[in-house]
Amino acid sequence: MSEELAPGNVDGGPDWGRRIVWGVGLLVVIVVAVLIASATVPRWWAHRIGDQVDGSITQGTLLGLFYGFVFTLVPIALVILLLRWRRTWKTIVVALVIGIVFALPNLMTLSIVIGRGNAAHAGDRTLDVDAPAFRGGSLVGALLACALLGLVAYLSVSRDRARAVVTRDP
Repeated sequence: MSEELAPGNVDGGPDWGRRIVWGVGLLVVIVVAVLIASATVPRWWAHRIGDQVDGSITQGTLLGLFYGFVFTLVPIALVILLLRWRRTWKTIVVALVIGIVFALPNLMTLSIVIGRGNAAHAGDRTLDVDAPAFRGGSLVGALLACALLGLVAYLSVSRDRARAVVTRDP
């Protein structure tokens, strides 16, 4: 094979030029996706919640409690279980991605509550009218889930300590 047709990276090492181009391209795609999502997701999420609650304070509170509790408890529990199973860097990345995906309803609500853009303000107004008490219920549900996880962690640690004391003292 002639030198002109030979590949540029003959030594078998990584092709850094190609990796840099792919990395920059991926970064541009992510930035564009985040910009598009920040302009559309808060409005869309507020309308989905508003359709479910339909202006009822009781329904807004209960649905907020459900969303806050479930979509806080499940992601944290999944991440903990995956990390107890295996702790390689790939497992950590997968656990974090799974946790973020399962926490998306809470993260979308949070983007409405603390967002500063036009879409967040529009979503905030939509939740005020169509889903009263949803944000507060969601916060209380998330706090209850964290309290439950803290209680389970405390009981687990205290059980292990009690077993250690019993096995030490015959």
